[in-house]
This record gives sequence, C-alpha cells and structure tokens, in this order.
Amino acid sequence: MSDPHDNAPLDRLWKEYAETFQSFDDLTLARWCSQTLGQLRGSSWRLSHPLVGAYRLSSQVAHDRQIWLKRLVNLPGGYTEAPCCRAPLLPLFTRDVVTQGLTCQHCGEACVAFEDLPKPLRNRITHWSVRYDPIHQVAHWDDAKRTKLDYDDAYEDAAQEGERLLHEAAAHLMPALLELYPAVLWEDQDECLEIRPEDLTLGPNSLPKPF
Repeated sequence: MSDPHDNAPLDRLWKEYAETFQSFDDLTLARWCSQTLGQLRGSSWRLSHPLVGAYRLSSQVAHDRQIWLKRLVNLPGGYTEAPCCRAPLLPLFTRDVVTQGLTCQHCGEACVAFEDLPKPLRNRITHWSVRYDPIHQVAHWDDAKRTKLDYDDAYEDAAQEGERLLHEAAAHLMPALLELYPAVLWEDQDECLEIRPEDLTLGPNSLPKPF
C-alpha cells in the first residue's frame, strides 16, 4: 500500500508546472511577479488559491535567480522589503506562528518574528494557538495513548475542531494582519488531521463569532 503522506508525485507535478516560469527571462519574470503581487494586494488569501499557487511557483524561480536583488522592477505599491531576502514582504500565517513567526513566501524563512507583532494581536494569536495545538497533537498520539482512548472518535472530533479553528483564524485573525501588511497568506489545511481546503467554508453565512 502506498504511503498517503508520500508527496513525491505531487512534487513532480509542481516541478512540471514551474517549467513555465523557468522559461521566462529575468525581466519578464520580475514583471509577472510584480503584477501578481498587485493583484494580491488588499486581501488575505488561502494558500491553496490557484493565483497564490501560481505566484508560489514564480516566486521560487525568482528567488533562485535573485530577481528582486537585481532590482529589475520597483517593489509593487504598498509592499516593503522583507528582512530575510529583500523580496516584497508577503507573510504566511501557519499554525506554528507563535514559535516560528510569519513565514516569507519567497525564501521560506521567518520574515516577521512573533515578538514583533503588536501585543494585542499577539495575545489574540496566542489565545488561538493554545487551543489549536492540542487539537493538532491528537494526530501524533503515541500507541499507548491511542489504546487507552477511542482514537477514531478523538481523531474525528479533533478534525472537526481543527476546521472550526482554522475558520476562526481566517475570519478574525487575517483581517487584523491585513491592517499591517498589504497582503497575507494563510495555511488552509492540516494534513495530519486530514483537513483539506475544501473542508473550510468561508461564506458570509458561516463566519464564526469573534473571540
């Protein structure tokens, strides 16, 4: 039986998609990235969104070629320079934000330390994180703990609560981050709990109450 967590076929597919951007010359690639950042500006975006996926591929190629260091185009309006790699600052919110900060979409390093966020926002994120972390850890229970409890039920409950908390983060934490940055990305899945992007409904009739 194949490993459900084996991402090799998916990795090969993304490499195939990236070939489009590999064929761009440096100036064309820089312009494409800049124009796409302009389209992203003003909103928080799911990491799974197709436009974000295309930008992720282009930004990786751009980072490998050090496009932003060559200053072929100006930084898109509203964006500042990321301290980690000097690309436009496009932060990614993940469940590890308290320990790892916000992640740079371009180089994968921390671009904003958690301690550098405003204290009221840190408090809100911490409140969210201390509820999410034990939920996520259910997927990593050892065999001894699994045998003492009904693991299948605990796992299903954790997945449902994880969906609710990711939904909560999208509805109430992302707008707060968007007040600080021109665009924000957020991780809309949890592979360990088998929470997929399509499991999260973000329509106006499904928004959770503020916390």
